[in-house]
Amino acid sequence: MGRSYIVEDDVEGYLSKLCSQLAGPVTGLLIGQSTVQRDFVVMTTRTPQNDESADGGKSVDKEWVSEHARQVSRMLPGGLSVLGVFIISESDAKDTLTTLRQLVFSVENLISSERLWTPADDDVTDCVTLHVNPKTRKTVCRTFDVKDPKSVAKPADWKYQSGVCSSWATVSCCLSVDLMVPLPENMAFTRNMDDCLKEELKVWAQQIERGVCLIDGKKLPEDSELKAGQKKNVRQTISAQLLITPDVQTAADVVQRCGGCVSVRGAIHSRAFLHSNKPKAKLAEKLLKRDIVSTVATRVQMLLEEPQKQNEENKGRKQMEQSCLPRRVFCPVKSTGPLSVCDYQFSDEGLSEMTDRFKEMLDMDAAEEDLDATCEIIAEVIESEATEEEEPAEENEMLDPWRNNYIGVAMATAVALLALAASIMYLSDV
Repeated sequence: MGRSYIVEDDVEGYLSKLCSQLAGPVTGLLIGQSTVQRDFVVMTTRTPQNDESADGGKSVDKEWVSEHARQVSRMLPGGLSVLGVFIISESDAKDTLTTLRQLVFSVENLISSERLWTPADDDVTDCVTLHVNPKTRKTVCRTFDVKDPKSVAKPADWKYQSGVCSSWATVSCCLSVDLMVPLPENMAFTRNMDDCLKEELKVWAQQIERGVCLIDGKKLPEDSELKAGQKKNVRQTISAQLLITPDVQTAADVVQRCGGCVSVRGAIHSRAFLHSNKPKAKLAEKLLKRDIVSTVATRVQMLLEEPQKQNEENKGRKQMEQSCLPRRVFCPVKSTGPLSVCDYQFSDEGLSEMTDRFKEMLDMDAAEEDLDATCEIIAEVIESEATEEEEPAEENEMLDPWRNNYIGVAMATAVALLALAASIMYLSDV
């Protein structure tokens, strides 16, 4: 028997609206939560128009759809993920099967390439595809096991239901982060800076996974049910704490020659959503830890993706640079429900730019007053009083051309996390 998808009835209205506006094949993402018992689809979003498409969007661009899915995945808190893809087309469902299969595998491969947490044995590996005929409104739902390259389509049930997520529980916590990433002395013979940061973040992610999670101040057995998630039509928020024991020795503790280091410090807000079908403490802990890892990794990656022109703009600056990671801002999916999505706001951005991104990426009409920017505040950058003249001449002479070039991109790569208090990032010769 195939999987069963319980779908929020707002999704039906959204798809019907797209059907009425159809001017060619329309693709998009299905967002929700998968569990061993059942799957929930709580929202959908169409793929943005590709203005640079050669055929004007008349064909499906696999890379464009996958990149959209990657961006959307970053905007989903714990418990929400991209479950699959849909296509609205007058073509027969059988004719679109190959396209949907290629899309769902491409989307999953790109999203999973950014994950730093370790998959669990009970993770659902089936992704869903949906074909909608715009004239008859008939839907055909199938799944593919994305961990099996030879997977074939399996039929699945697609059932609309009202109030699917009206009583989901919210688990949240704040966590202090303090990472120091040593950078190699000669980048010509070692991994690039992206790899250094990613490897150190993987080590930190393993510490998060081994951490002890307290729910409402208690360490609950894995199979215990969260009572809050069983109350109907009532918003339930569960407070959690994560206790982390550092490794006996990390890469930062080892004596080694380094070209510099990146320090990531501050406090973050993490949030995860749990379905109301007898949620277990084990699931709450898993989703919350994954959100912690994902939100930190996403912010670091966003800084790394800054335009390379900063390399030229920052050349010749002092050896110590500071920058802030963007803060996390939430936006409710529905005013009557507990679910929310998120985006990341840099210090030079206004809320209007965020509402524009919610519209572009998630097709949401969000107003500035809908946004919740109170969970985190932007870290204060404290300027160092150190000057180039104060640095020993010997150190300046030891700097090779690569190191001078690297210092130029410090503002884009050496970062400090959002914090309730001032947070400082250092890049220095060791």
